[in-house]
Amino acid sequence: MSLPTGTVTTFTPELSRRLFRTVARIAEEPSVKAVVEANHDENRWWPTRVKDWRLRMAVAGWSGRVSYNMVSTYADVVVEADRLGFDHLVAMPDRELAELVRPLGLAAARVHYFRSLAAFLENIEASGPDPLTSDTDAFIRLFADKVRQASYKVAQCATLYARGYHSGIIPVDSGMVSKLAPRLGMHFGRGAIAHEQMRRTLEACADDRADGYRKLVSRLNYAVTLPDEGPPTWWIHLSLIYFKRLFCNRPSPRLCPGQPICGRMLDCHCP
Repeated sequence: MSLPTGTVTTFTPELSRRLFRTVARIAEEPSVKAVVEANHDENRWWPTRVKDWRLRMAVAGWSGRVSYNMVSTYADVVVEADRLGFDHLVAMPDRELAELVRPLGLAAARVHYFRSLAAFLENIEASGPDPLTSDTDAFIRLFADKVRQASYKVAQCATLYARGYHSGIIPVDSGMVSKLAPRLGMHFGRGAIAHEQMRRTLEACADDRADGYRKLVSRLNYAVTLPDEGPPTWWIHLSLIYFKRLFCNRPSPRLCPGQPICGRMLDCHCP
């Protein structure tokens, strides 16, 4: 899967400034701050207690199409999968694996994803690339191309969780593309490729203002642990995705209709 060329948003200094101003504003929101702090160092969806990176890739894929009000059900499935272990799951008959993931819905699709993931990992074990250290863009592209029931979005999430919260990846979901990007003045292609285009753009902007974002986290007194170096991409991701959930999924009257021309995003007095 190669990225198509065309009139899609790519990094510019102005876009970097606009994104920084937007993140600075939304990160001040008490509701956003509370949920980011609650999920930053120990994420409910992708807990640190799961040590096997292969299983992390599996459960990250299983988290797709699971609503926020089912997070406890999802967490129970993750606990049981972790207890059994990745190799045990590989050896399980499909019907037993389906029973494990049935509470999440779409059991057959989740079984197909797991089987394809296991085969993919077995194949690259001998010939590479290394899932934990290889080039991020290339590995995500390969994952999305080779793993059934995966997409760029799933590949991003699986790679991030396998490598750790602070691996420099900003995963992008459908709502970020359809609801948040237009408010930021970003335009991407149609379909799954838009997730990858937006991820690359966000990460380039984060790299451009790494020090600024780190100082912002400190200035706003966020109770989170940041990596020693580099942009706080995990913090940026959580800030954006929870803002999208809290304000954009059900549009708030506090959202400025003048976006992206208006630079405030919230509580603006545009006519």
